[in-house]
Amino acid sequence: MKKNINTNYLDRIPAKNESINWSKDESGAVTLEIENKGVMNRIAQKLFKKPKISYIHLDETGSFVWPIIDGKKNIAEIGTELEDEFGEKAHPLYERLAKYFQILESYGFVKWTDKE
Repeated sequence: MKKNINTNYLDRIPAKNESINWSKDESGAVTLEIENKGVMNRIAQKLFKKPKISYIHLDETGSFVWPIIDGKKNIAEIGTELEDEFGEKAHPLYERLAKYFQILESYGFVKWTDKE
């Protein structure tokens, strides 16, 4: 979906990439399982014994945010929940959260479901 130039970033609604498997351990830490597909990855797997699946271990903040990404809450709402959970530890809240979602988007881990 095209981003409207006038859209406030905090109003954007993220949704998880449904092809990503993930798990949460007893401590609450989230791990994403990313399948390494494509020709170059297959070559690297054969020649350099690279894994077929990469495991991405999220930090405390990411482990809190990832499970609440539901395709309905916008970034501002997620930020409110994050601040309720971590308080001052989460600050600068929206700058960090915006950067986090930019990184997730750049790797294809989330997409946007913004309502027009």
